Amino acid sequence: MISLLLSFGMLIIGYFAYGRVTEKIFAPDDRPTPAVAINDGVDCVPMKTWKAFLVQLLNIAGTGPIFGALMGAVFGPVVFLWIVFGSILGGAVHDYMSGMINSRHEGASIAELSGTYLGNFAKWVMRIFSVGLLVLCGTVFVTSPAGLLDKLTPTWMNGTFWALVILAYYLLATLLPMDKLIGRLYPIFGVLLIVMAGAVIGGILFSGGKYTIPEISLQNLHPDGTPIWPYMFITVACGAVSGFHATQSPMIAKCIKSEKEGRKIFYGAMISESVIALVWAAAGVSFYGTTQLLNQALASGASNVVYEISTGVLGVVGGILAVVGVVVCPITSGDTAFRSARLILAEIFRLDQKNIKNRLIITIPLLMLGGLLTWFAIVNDNGFQTIWRYFSWSNQTLAMIALWVSTAYLLKNGKYRFGSLTNALPATFMTAVSLTYILMADEGFRLNQTVSYIVGATAATVLFAIYLFVLARHDVERADTKESM
Repeated sequence: MISLLLSFGMLIIGYFAYGRVTEKIFAPDDRPTPAVAINDGVDCVPMKTWKAFLVQLLNIAGTGPIFGALMGAVFGPVVFLWIVFGSILGGAVHDYMSGMINSRHEGASIAELSGTYLGNFAKWVMRIFSVGLLVLCGTVFVTSPAGLLDKLTPTWMNGTFWALVILAYYLLATLLPMDKLIGRLYPIFGVLLIVMAGAVIGGILFSGGKYTIPEISLQNLHPDGTPIWPYMFITVACGAVSGFHATQSPMIAKCIKSEKEGRKIFYGAMISESVIALVWAAAGVSFYGTTQLLNQALASGASNVVYEISTGVLGVVGGILAVVGVVVCPITSGDTAFRSARLILAEIFRLDQKNIKNRLIITIPLLMLGGLLTWFAIVNDNGFQTIWRYFSWSNQTLAMIALWVSTAYLLKNGKYRFGSLTNALPATFMTAVSLTYILMADEGFRLNQTVSYIVGATAATVLFAIYLFVLARHDVERADTKESM
């Protein structure tokens, strides 16, 4: 329990300390934001700070920090370390920089920013990656609530029925202006997500010794012997570092009224998500007692595990909260995933989104593709796990590229040394994680573990060396300038 409480404390300290450092490096000012300068009534709509924070939290969270944290907890309490330090030094920095750079580029997508700062090739890679990730994310967040509703409702309301209902809602949420549906409902559901996490951890901490939260250990407790590196860092996607957030931040970047709200909204929402992830990681390892039992429970679906923990710890109230958490929260991440995909495709094809016809032209094919993937997940026993693994890897790869984009942005704006290093280091780390995973994973190239480790580390080292070369060249240019003066 002490480790968990210290972890919560570290996240809070991280927000106030490292969050301010990150903010100082970016240096927000009083320039007009897209919500003020554009204000188109559809995507660029001014939003109050507290509301923007809750919408951002629900956009990036949903059940991501719940499912990912539970699956990461199978490795044991070592997962606490990744959630805490991954979030403070990587995930929250990633989210803040993505959101603020987006705001300074009129809410442009991460794909467009990649083109601006890393070149045209990077732009097209990110376009493909981001749209693919968003469709996978939307599918993941259709399948999980549909599966639980299938178990809680009459037989004729099966998984396919609920999937169609959810996709119909997605159509509305993707098309309507931000302030008509998302802006009104999300703050309520954001509060419910926080209440759910608070109730669960409260039930565990004050259970009278019924549940024991283990202390942090570096030991790998995965029952199948799956190595921590890189699997745990991929599995716990949304709770520590998540590229999906770089696709969501443009929506809120278009709604903030001042750049100086950025730390509270972007950095703060990521820290809050990590608190939620810590709660569910602790719940997973304490409720089932062993990682082996947790792993066996997850075989029946992450939604079932959430329902079991909630009802087991909180009874009937927990059952109600579980339905809210596993049904409402994922849906509210899935809809914004498809909305973000619409905006990225609109940029590619240069379709004005004020016109609802143009929105329909993009949205309908996107939802049809999401429907096909949902059908695959429903009819296949391991469909959800398969899609989640591809989602997680795509997620971390996109995070890696987004961090390199923010590093390039800082370099271009004269933020050398420590300023750019705060982004270059997590970018290098995520490069090693992402490449190593896809080389050795079953859904990847299935290469030898040693070979995968060497190639992943080499690629990360090369990119970091390029970064150092850019810094060295800057020092030479600055020295030449001083001599000429």
